Amino acid sequence: MQVTPTAIHDVLVIEPKVFGDERGWFTESFNAGDFSAATGLDVEFVQDNHSFSRQWTLRGLHYQLENIQGKLVRVVAGSVFDVVVDIRQDSPTYGKWVGIELSAENHQQLWIPPKLAHGFLVLSETAEFLYKTTNYYHPQSEACLAWNDSTVGVKWPLPAGIAPNMNAKDLAGLSWEKTPKF
Repeated sequence: MQVTPTAIHDVLVIEPKVFGDERGWFTESFNAGDFSAATGLDVEFVQDNHSFSRQWTLRGLHYQLENIQGKLVRVVAGSVFDVVVDIRQDSPTYGKWVGIELSAENHQQLWIPPKLAHGFLVLSETAEFLYKTTNYYHPQSEACLAWNDSTVGVKWPLPAGIAPNMNAKDLAGLSWEKTPKF
């Protein structure tokens, strides 16, 4: 597997080996030993999540204040623009964001360490998004940073005139100033 650092401290792009021929392809999407050897991380995943979304759906920017989760995310159908915002006050990249296109075609994964806000925008007609978490979902402590906060300034690839499809929880995301940080 190939591991590439991003502009945010500790956020990593993971590219597993893909073996293909005229029949199709095979990849080992996760191997704990290989992941640890390639990243230097020793993490235990306790929950797998799978979501399906339609084009221009925007989910996020989410995180938990308790049961803090690290996430290994990937797309198995379609494509998304995946975004991570650093909300760790002691981090050298505090307040920065990074975005990457994850797709079924590129097989890339993103390691998102604990204490970061995360969200994605569906670029394809539909997308299926899978993620492994290092802690259990804890809805009582879930927080949401506003997707369009001007201080953070995420550049979502939305076409002119298209508004993202969002639920009430995500529409009520907090500004950077009001968002609890770590």
